[in-house]
Parts: sequence; C-alpha cells; structure tokens
Amino acid sequence: MTEPLSESLADAFAESTDEETAAEAGEQIAEFVADYERDLTAEALLDRFAEAPYDDFAHRYDWLVGELAAETEDCTDSRAYRLDGFGDLAADPTQGA
Repeated sequence: MTEPLSESLADAFAESTDEETAAEAGEQIAEFVADYERDLTAEALLDRFAEAPYDDFAHRYDWLVGELAAETEDCTDSRAYRLDGFGDLAADPTQGA
C-alpha cells in the first residue's frame, strides 16, 4: 500500500523544518492537490519545491503553493494552503489591491 501524499511530503519536508511544520505543510499541499483535482505526485511536488528561489522553508513552501495556484485556473486565492494562512489582515477591508 502506498503512503498518502500528505505523509510522503511531511517526511520529506521534515529534512528542512521541524516535524510539526512539516506535517502541516504536507497536509496543506495535499489538500490543495485534492481540492483542485491536480494530478501531482510527491516526487513532482518535491522537485518543484527544490526549485524555490529561497533558503527558508516557509518561503520555499509558500512559493510552491503560489506557483501551483498560478497554474491552476480555478484557484483565485491560495492563502488557505499557505503556512501563514489568511494572516492577521485578511478581514481588514482597507487591505487589498
């Protein structure tokens, strides 16, 4: 039996961050893949993650989510899948484009 996507990613992410963050990141990206019906393997996601132009895990992960969202026609807001989520300013009507 194959390991679920979230667990495969969490195991790989644990090499770059703490286990709690790795587990959260694995769950979030697996949820993105399921929600948008993307046909992506852990290997493909990790290859993209390795291309990130940042050293810090959180920035690399959020970059990956942003790149995937940009490629996904139906995804207009990827904040739910990022490590910081919606952030403190998400409900502030004065914030925006």
